[in-house]
Amino acid sequence: MLTNPYRQTTFLLSASDISHFPEDSGLEVAFVGKSNVGKSSVINTITNQTGLARTSKTPGRTQQINYFTVEAQVRLVDLPGYGFAQVPANIRKQWDIVINDYFNYRRSLAGLILIIDIRRNISQEDLNMVRWCQARNIPVHLLINKADKLPFGQQKQALLRFEQEIIGFSVTMQLFSAYTKTGLDSVLQTLNGWLYSPQKPGPG
Repeated sequence: MLTNPYRQTTFLLSASDISHFPEDSGLEVAFVGKSNVGKSSVINTITNQTGLARTSKTPGRTQQINYFTVEAQVRLVDLPGYGFAQVPANIRKQWDIVINDYFNYRRSLAGLILIIDIRRNISQEDLNMVRWCQARNIPVHLLINKADKLPFGQQKQALLRFEQEIIGFSVTMQLFSAYTKTGLDSVLQTLNGWLYSPQKPGPG
């Protein structure tokens, strides 16, 4: 098991617009995905904390950008989910604005963890997110979550399918389960490489 520096992570703040973002210094990694992919559970598993990121059976609960401090100048960021969230149009519009501001202006963004349900295909929103990051030289790591929902053989088949769906993009990917902690070491290694590397792989 890799040493996990994220166990000490604490909540910093929630931001509904760019004026409430914390100082744009140091390094941070953002987590994003459809609103029902288990994003909060992934963050809680990585930090070994049951309630750091709020979880809910209602998709779309995260309606702001939530910042978490790992240590000085190192942060994790929980972005609002997209896709199937059953929320009013005005809230969806506000999400779009705050997410666009985040990606357009946040210089401390060192990488993106894009979470996908193993039982689903990569959506157009997912691909758009990858394209945006690729154009700005921001590395993307696909976390294929809920692997425990499928038998081992089907997990491997799903991984091959995702590799075909994302062909042409320079991304890394892995299987993961917030329930069984399958793949935890792999995602920790990715995070450590982005956040504790001498060189920042930021926007180009």
